Amino acid sequence: MSDDLEEVIIPNDKLVFIPLGGATGVGMNCFAYGYKGKWLVVDLGVGFPGDGLPGVDVLLPDVTFLETHKKDIVGLVITHGHEDHIGAVGRLWRSLQCPIYLTPFANELLESKLVESGLLGRVDVNVCDLDSIVDLDPFEIEFVSMSHSIPEANALKITTDAGVVVHTGDWKLSPDPVLDQKTNEKRLKSIGKEGVLALVCDSTNVFSSETDMTELDVGNELIKLISKFEGKQVAVACFASNVSRVKSIYKAAKENGRDVCLMGRSLWRMDAAARACGYFEDIPEFLSESEALERPIGSVLYICTGSQGEPRSALSNLSALTPQKNSVFFGPGDVVVFSSRIIPGNEKAIALLQKRFKTKDVKIVTNKDADIHVSGHFSGKELQQMYKWIKPKIALPVHGEARELNEHVNLALKWGAKYAYALEDGDVLVLDEEPEKIGQVPVGILAVDGKKILSLGAEVIRKRRKMIEDGTMVVTLVLSSDNLILGQPKISSFGLIEEGCDDEIRLKNELMSEVESLKKDMNRDDLVENAIRTAVRRFLKEFYGKKPLIEVHLVRI
Repeated sequence: MSDDLEEVIIPNDKLVFIPLGGATGVGMNCFAYGYKGKWLVVDLGVGFPGDGLPGVDVLLPDVTFLETHKKDIVGLVITHGHEDHIGAVGRLWRSLQCPIYLTPFANELLESKLVESGLLGRVDVNVCDLDSIVDLDPFEIEFVSMSHSIPEANALKITTDAGVVVHTGDWKLSPDPVLDQKTNEKRLKSIGKEGVLALVCDSTNVFSSETDMTELDVGNELIKLISKFEGKQVAVACFASNVSRVKSIYKAAKENGRDVCLMGRSLWRMDAAARACGYFEDIPEFLSESEALERPIGSVLYICTGSQGEPRSALSNLSALTPQKNSVFFGPGDVVVFSSRIIPGNEKAIALLQKRFKTKDVKIVTNKDADIHVSGHFSGKELQQMYKWIKPKIALPVHGEARELNEHVNLALKWGAKYAYALEDGDVLVLDEEPEKIGQVPVGILAVDGKKILSLGAEVIRKRRKMIEDGTMVVTLVLSSDNLILGQPKISSFGLIEEGCDDEIRLKNELMSEVESLKKDMNRDDLVENAIRTAVRRFLKEFYGKKPLIEVHLVRI
């Protein structure tokens, strides 16, 4: 969190927009709208750490600013059930303590999070019908159905006396949706004709030229692909939240005379939500792994989590080199289909996973080999269509990397927006006929570290990263009351020096010489400890090129 920001005076008579997460990157979506002293929050999602944050489970937006205004929050509105839009609710709701508004499918997913957080029954959750309107004075919220890779994605029409904002959430235009949920184009067109002050819009696929391929096409391609592997075991990996894809895979299996087994807890969770909301009414119950093991080889198709190479996922377990008791085993000639894209940053993990399968002579099929994946986000031409319909005066690209956001700004101006901004998280923008950035509020990133929530800059995380990168060394030295060194220093090295090697002996000798050189000052513990650190640091930099985390334990007897 920034500590040196000047306090921003937010005008009560102006509509303001503040991204608290999700403006600069993908994930941790959290956006605040302020008007007449009240606040509306849209989405509260998580982000996912890379390799540089060992031990961190997920990332959260820092909502300290909202916490200081929680008595004035009229509601938290969720656009859809993806983790980067809903995943932080269970962990951060106590900071906001406001009512929540969302549609049925997102509610099914939220309930499990509230149970895990001990909040079920304590939160005012309001389940809204699709395309319904909610009055959250001074805001009126209209849910507008959008196509996406998860059921019940919604854009929001946010109406105030100061103007109308369309907040798209994640979306695409899909003429052939597998779950029969089309983008409500008619309503978007009419909203545009009514007049829109600002469009807060997803930027994920701004460079994509993909237009023609649909989820229905993916399903047809899967039918043809699976037919080639009669008698073989086939697993299809996809994102668990892509309920449309699960249905496409089921239909492909059915066309090829196969039953379907789900493998992975998140898939079963999505299955339960989809059935509760009526999206799987025409699909019989899926097989469990134990049930699938009783069926003839080649008669079952397995849908698995783990397409991004996640450790301990269903697909990772399936890649085991030796059979495991009471578990499905894939061997030579069997097939694994990756019906997904590679999320940037996961390339190495996916490559290692695929290598394990290839070691077993399992055939790998990806979207480079067949048309088995389509994005849940718009194409470039669809984005242009959105601007033709909405005609915003102000364009606010969010949910993208810097390159995507900047391109979106340029396109928005080209397509008729008078103003376009790629905001930073924390920026305060007055939405008016003449918009103005008036400052920044404190923002930051929190890390979920086991059962604790820490600042991303916390010392414990910094030290852990240093341990991973450069190793750790603990030196224990025993001194007598009259400053004699008793015995050899004890060196415990993790990831640096082999125990008992010549380098360890040389380092011990240098440590003792460094401490003895202090002479009369050996009675000062701080100087002794600094001398040891200096000697270790100098030695390891010279001979190993490393700057490890160094701990010194000085014992006097």
